[in-house]
Amino acid sequence: MVDIVDAKFVTSAPNIAAAPESEQQNEVVFMARSNVGKSSLLNALTNHKGLAKVSSTPGKTRLINYFDVVFLDRESAFKKEAKFVDLPGFGYAKVSKSIKYDWEKNLTDYIAQREQIKLFIHLVDCRHPHLDIDTSVSEFLLDNTKEGQYILQIFTKIDKLNQKEQNALRREFPEALMVSSSKKRGLSKVLQVIYDILEDKVEDAD
Repeated sequence: MVDIVDAKFVTSAPNIAAAPESEQQNEVVFMARSNVGKSSLLNALTNHKGLAKVSSTPGKTRLINYFDVVFLDRESAFKKEAKFVDLPGFGYAKVSKSIKYDWEKNLTDYIAQREQIKLFIHLVDCRHPHLDIDTSVSEFLLDNTKEGQYILQIFTKIDKLNQKEQNALRREFPEALMVSSSKKRGLSKVLQVIYDILEDKVEDAD
């Protein structure tokens, strides 16, 4: 069993140039369109209610936020340090076109160029699995990931679907994971998969 035993905010950066220096490839990037539950999932995974701020205004955060986390493998007592990276929510229209352009360029530059990224986690609201913007993000990730980087799709708010709907979603997206932050469902599996990828214990996660 794997848990996160420590988590703390490190810094915020407006773009890749201001990102913290690091020689390790141990960054886990969380990305989602606005209001999918990204901050809630980060808080649930780290068991730290106030780690990522849950905003009542979608799209408000425009900075890349970094958190130091420590994983503990309870069977081996081995600890693994990593960084969780909270990207601004994409696809929110209530900002000026110039701000939106700069914002999106900073994000695409970061995703395409940041070599310290080990894992991209793309969160999707389980009730809206086929939105064009999520399809575009998935395609962009597939086109821009490098050797040694992985992609993991996670469906959030799974408690909003009945069992039949959940089963249908699992059949359509067999590689994806499913979570409910509010009900604490699926969190252990997500932590184990992230840990295994950081430790290179998986052959293919995209």
